[in-house]
Amino acid sequence: MAQADVDEIIKRMQKQKSVVGIIVVNDEGIPVKTTLDNATTVQYCTLIQHLVVRARSVVRDLDPTNDLTFLRVRSMKHEIMIAPENDHLLIVVQENQDNDTFEAPPNL
Repeated sequence: MAQADVDEIIKRMQKQKSVVGIIVVNDEGIPVKTTLDNATTVQYCTLIQHLVVRARSVVRDLDPTNDLTFLRVRSMKHEIMIAPENDHLLIVVQENQDNDTFEAPPNL
């Protein structure tokens, strides 16, 4: 995919009002494109890289012929969507749309 195409896709995703930031990370864990500040980008890259390695390992342990294609992590504040490709990770952070309706389960 050409760099201009990647830039256009990122611009379109960034226009979504719930999107907080977008990061493209190479296979060495280095951010090659980001819409977030440097400190936040480094934090996400480091933690997400480890999470993807672990998630991919779980998927392959369950079925050696399978591979991780998408990972979605949802918290009370944000939703992080991760699309691992051959030599890059696409990380999209967006506001959790349902954070007003979330209720913690009662203590047991």
